[in-house]
Formats: sequence, structure tokens, C-alpha cells
Amino acid sequence: MKYTKNNLKKLETLFGELDYTIRYEKGNFQSGYCIVEDRNMAVVNKFFDTEGRMNVLFEILSNIEVHEEKLTEASAKVLKDISKLAAKNEDEANETETNETETNEDEN
Repeated sequence: MKYTKNNLKKLETLFGELDYTIRYEKGNFQSGYCIVEDRNMAVVNKFFDTEGRMNVLFEILSNIEVHEEKLTEASAKVLKDISKLAAKNEDEANETETNETETNEDEN
């Protein structure tokens, strides 16, 4: 998924369908965002660019409960694409970690 304003809008729509409100505010966020769980609200650092905002929304999405039955077909497709991307990134990270471990073992 490319970091475009259109894809950011799709993510924001997905959150809306999950009954989450996304707000862009300034604040002292250690991680760039804050989740207010009792209100289903995510507050994101307003100074982030499109890529930063999307990465934060990806991270939040991985930490909240997703009820797929609430999603429209378009949002379900976006969620599926994000899940595929996350799985691919995790596989690549595991492969890199394995290669680094093998290199360290060879050096010893």
C-alpha cells in the first residue's frame, strides 16, 4: 500500500466503520499517538506527514479489536491488503533475523 492521501482517507474510513474517531492534535506523544479506549478515539500527532500518519494507523489497527462484519466491502479489502502487507513485512523481518543469526554463528 502506497503512502498517499487517498490511501490515508481509506484508512480513516475503515476506522470510522469500526466506530473509532481519528483526531490529529499536537501533544507529547511518546509513540506519536494516544488511544482513548473508553471513547474509541485515536489521537495522532498532527505534525506527522502522510507516511507517518498511515504507519501510526497501521500500528493502532494491529492493537485494536476489529469486527469485520461492520466493514463495507471496500474497507474489508483495505484491511485484507494491510494484513497481507503486515505478514510480508513480518516474514522479511524473520528472514533477516535468521540470516543475522547464521552470520554470527559462522563468525564464532
